[in-house]
Amino acid sequence: MSRVDQLTNKKAMRGNTRSFAMNHSPRRWELNLQKATIKDGRGKRTVRVTARTLKTLKRQKKLAPIKTKPAAKPAA
Repeated sequence: MSRVDQLTNKKAMRGNTRSFAMNHSPRRWELNLQKATIKDGRGKRTVRVTARTLKTLKRQKKLAPIKTKPAAKPAA
C-alpha cells in the first residue's frame, strides 16, 4: 500500500540531506499517516490520512464516533 493521504492525495517529499561539509544524499520526508474512520454520504469508512488532516476532520466534526469496549465486570 502506498504512503499517500487518501483524502488530500499528499505524498512524501523528496530532497537532499546536507552535511556540514555540504555533501548531499537523497532522502524522503514521509507522511505521518494514521487510520481514521470518517462519516460521509456513503456511511462510515476507514481511511489513511495524515495527522494534520485528522486534526482538520476533528475540528469539522466529520469523524465517526469511537466505539469503546464495555468495562469488564469484576468477579464475584
